[in-house]
Amino acid sequence: MMRISTVPAPAYFGVSAIFHYLGPAFAVLLFAHIDVLGVAWLRIASAALVFALWRRPWRLITRLEPEQRRLLLALGVVLAAMNAVFYLAIARLPLSTVGAIEFLGVIVLAAVGVRTRRNAFALVLAVGGVVALTDVRIVGEPLGIALAFANCGLFMLYVVLGHRIANTGPGTTWRGIDQLGAAMLIAAVVALPFGIGDAAVAFDHPTWLLAGIGVGICSSVIPYVTDQLAMARLRRSTFALMMSILPAVATVIGMLVLAQLPTGQDLAGVALVIAGVAIHQQEENSWSKPGWVRRVSRSRPSVSA
Repeated sequence: MMRISTVPAPAYFGVSAIFHYLGPAFAVLLFAHIDVLGVAWLRIASAALVFALWRRPWRLITRLEPEQRRLLLALGVVLAAMNAVFYLAIARLPLSTVGAIEFLGVIVLAAVGVRTRRNAFALVLAVGGVVALTDVRIVGEPLGIALAFANCGLFMLYVVLGHRIANTGPGTTWRGIDQLGAAMLIAAVVALPFGIGDAAVAFDHPTWLLAGIGVGICSSVIPYVTDQLAMARLRRSTFALMMSILPAVATVIGMLVLAQLPTGQDLAGVALVIAGVAIHQQEENSWSKPGWVRRVSRSRPSVSA
């Protein structure tokens, strides 16, 4: 059986990108039957249940340092708020508009790590592709725009906190996922007061409930786990830049699943995004070693033979 450490980090990101849009597709269908915050809570709660049965993350909490516990608490609150705000935003604005605004934060994170002309050029290509793919316009929905920008900030926090968790201590692969599971349990509790009321209607309709569970698995289990597996071996700026491929993936999924044929501008945007990700270059060996190993290696003095 292939070890997860032998799978290239971009492959994990590719899985995350696909399910990042399959989940919202299920959620949009549910909006006709369950209020937005109810769908958000079903997503969070079902993902928390999967992590609880799979990883039993509460065993980890007693072994963590106080600072790590605070980090998990912060991530849990961010996950609860981010999922709720994202769904509230896409209920008022086109998904492409919300996605484009969300990507502004990713651009900031990627730009922070740009240190070479090659990477700066890669970033310019990726941004140009996103601009071509998304029609960002201020529509007559000020609350929706405010929610979209709030989601942008929360998504930035998710990337930063998720990257810290993925690179905490030795043996980070499963430990990061266990910490993610613990954070998801916290998120389910945080979201309970504002989501359970709207979600209650699903318990009388098994089909809606199963759809809500599907949203949780597709939106919060598969992509978050594969994000952790990628973050453990990618610099934060590199991971942030690779997020720019999400609009391209959305275009492909729209064409294959929803029969939404892309325009010439859409195809040009896809090409620019792929070119930017392909040109971007990481630090040497940064895909083969997790962040904590690289930090230790740099800080350890050399020993002469």
